[in-house]
Amino acid sequence: MGKFRDSVDAKALRFAVGFPVVLAAAFVVSAFLLRADLPNPVAIGWTADGGAYFAPFAVYAWGGAALILAAGWLVLSQAVPLSRPTVMRRIMMGAGLSVSLFVTAVLAAGLVGQTGLADARESHVDVIVLAMGSGAALSLGVIMGFVFKADTQWSPEDDRALEVALARELDPDLARDTYRLWVHARSSVFVMIAVASLFPAALIAVALPWLGALLAAVAVVAAAFLFARVKADRRGLRVLVAGVLPVMDVPAASISAASAAEVRAADYGGWGYRNHGGTAAMLVSSGPAVVVRKTDGHNVAVSGGSPAKAAQLAEVLTRVAARAQRDGAGSVPGESGS
Repeated sequence: MGKFRDSVDAKALRFAVGFPVVLAAAFVVSAFLLRADLPNPVAIGWTADGGAYFAPFAVYAWGGAALILAAGWLVLSQAVPLSRPTVMRRIMMGAGLSVSLFVTAVLAAGLVGQTGLADARESHVDVIVLAMGSGAALSLGVIMGFVFKADTQWSPEDDRALEVALARELDPDLARDTYRLWVHARSSVFVMIAVASLFPAALIAVALPWLGALLAAVAVVAAAFLFARVKADRRGLRVLVAGVLPVMDVPAASISAASAAEVRAADYGGWGYRNHGGTAAMLVSSGPAVVVRKTDGHNVAVSGGSPAKAAQLAEVLTRVAARAQRDGAGSVPGESGS
């Protein structure tokens, strides 16, 4: 994943993916606004005498959206790799914008030319819409080719990365005092969730689609709560459910001891996040965990994934707690938002 991120222009990639999606969505919405004034079926091909080839409206609208996506992604993606020459990336970015807008203009001209008609055989492509759309596509493509900055740009993320690199160079122990790991329940648990919820949801969806979708969503949320991101560094211990929802934040100075242990989830209230009687726990299963004793007398238990990982996490927490109590609570330069 790191190699891929280093080989592409992230901003160009976001535009290459997002712009055709927005354009296709706008076309579909506009097409449905015209639906009441269009014949059925609509023309998808024309001769000098009028419409010659026909298809249902839904095929025209959704097929047109797919065509916009395919054309836009195909051309715009050529401007994403950093290995391409700068001039080529600028040309392909401008060309991709032009192609996407031109395809949209052609599709829109075909629809507008059929509005108000009872028979699509009497329709013709609206020349005004086609001409204006084509002109806009060409001019905006040229402008994009000139304004697109294909050269590698220094960003705030680079500033933070440089700050972290300098801090680690000046403090070799910083890397030893930083530990990250994902923990999750056993695969059999997720199979059990799927069997107990997703299969019944599929059956219920036949009669009540909304109830089936709700049951499936509840199953996905339940499974997400059996994943956790554990972060330990000189600031202390942080745990995020599903990698995004923070449920624990224990400053290093508040840790009196940390040790690896084999625990039973039932002893802490069960799987997932629990907070009862002064003890907080984030356990995705019974087994290896780290038990943290805080200076205020409360305890914290976190799944460790494996005995080796739990031991390493406990070692890091013990070391950073001793440092914080000796030198005062510290922070990791450049990582305040991690």
